[in-house]
Amino acid sequence: MKRLSLFWGAMISISFLCVSLSGCGGRNGQGTYTFPDGTKYVGEVKDGKPNGQGTFTWPDGLKYVGEFKDGKSNGRGTLTWPGGKKHGGEVRFVGEFEYDGEFRNDLPNGQGTLTYSDGRKYVGQFRDGKMDGTGKMTYPSGKVEDGVWKDDKFMGAKPLP
Repeated sequence: MKRLSLFWGAMISISFLCVSLSGCGGRNGQGTYTFPDGTKYVGEVKDGKPNGQGTFTWPDGLKYVGEFKDGKSNGRGTLTWPGGKKHGGEVRFVGEFEYDGEFRNDLPNGQGTLTYSDGRKYVGQFRDGKMDGTGKMTYPSGKVEDGVWKDDKFMGAKPLP
């Protein structure tokens, strides 16, 4: 899971892009912005920053569709990462995955579902981009880890009430 944690740095780049929406300072409403590197934002804008519903698409296929607040992904959203692609000049994750769930400050926070192309699927709580809280990981082999997670590590079965 360490590779996944490294990935969330790509989400933080949304904040930097949003701050630099050139020529849009103070604009409000619906907008489309294409950056020199080919990154594109389409959606609602307030004070020149993504705010409300929108979509960020990177040239390598990385895509975030969801809610923004003050230029950061906040609220419900879906992040899709195509496998073996480069983002920012380095491979941050080998293999495709999709995260569908809650975001706060550009990171998965709250309830979400993380589905990998190799068949693994985690449904549960996230904190600061990591599996943290109660959750269930199901592996292609049929193995299931259902219980408490801390910093992307399975800690054990959840205690009975």
